[in-house]
Amino acid sequence: MKKYPAEFWNEMYGTDEFRYGTNPNTFFKEQLDKLEIGNILLPAEGEGRNAVYAASKGWNVVAFDISTEGKQKALRLSKEKNVSIGYEVTGVLDFSTDKKFDVIGLSYVHFPAEIRKSANQGLLQFLKPGGIVIFEGFAKAQIEKDSGGPKDEAMLFSIEEIKEEFSSLSFQILKEESIELSEGNHHKGKAEVIRFVGVKK
Repeated sequence: MKKYPAEFWNEMYGTDEFRYGTNPNTFFKEQLDKLEIGNILLPAEGEGRNAVYAASKGWNVVAFDISTEGKQKALRLSKEKNVSIGYEVTGVLDFSTDKKFDVIGLSYVHFPAEIRKSANQGLLQFLKPGGIVIFEGFAKAQIEKDSGGPKDEAMLFSIEEIKEEFSSLSFQILKEESIELSEGNHHKGKAEVIRFVGVKK
C-alpha cells in the first residue's frame, strides 16, 4: 500500500537518528554566510538542521514540513543548540503567511511531480523583490546513484526545469555538478546535484 507523504516522512523521522545529520547543508551554509541577516523561510525543513544553523547566526527563521516527527526533532535540535525557530506542520500548498522573506532555502526539497511547479512558484510569492533563493537538489542523473534522493526521475531536476519553475529569478549561480555527500547516513557518497542562487526580479 502506498503511503501518504506525511506518513512516509513521520516514519522516516520517527527515530532517534537524525537521518541527514545535524549540520547544515554545505552549499546552504556557504551562501547564507555571505548575506546580511534577516528573515528566512525554510520549506520542507524536516529535522531542522538548516533552520537551527540559520537561527544560530541570528536569522529570524520560519520553517515548515508535513511531518510532526520532523518538527519534534527540529525543536529538540534547536533546544540542544539553544536557539529559537518558528516551525509549522503544514503542506506546501497550504502554507500561508503575511511575512515577506529575504531568503528562501531549499535543500533537497523534492515535491511530487504533479505539484512541484505550482509549489515552487507559490513559495516565491513569500520572497521580497531582491530576495534570494538558495537551492540544492538532486539532478536527473542521481537516479543511477544510491547516495540518496527519490527513485522517481520526475521528482529530480534538470537545469531546464529549474529555469522554468523559477522563472521569476535571475540566477547568480546555476550549475549541475558531481559532489561527495556526507549528510548523516542517508545522504552519503557520490551524488549528482543542481545548485543555484537566484535573486527575485
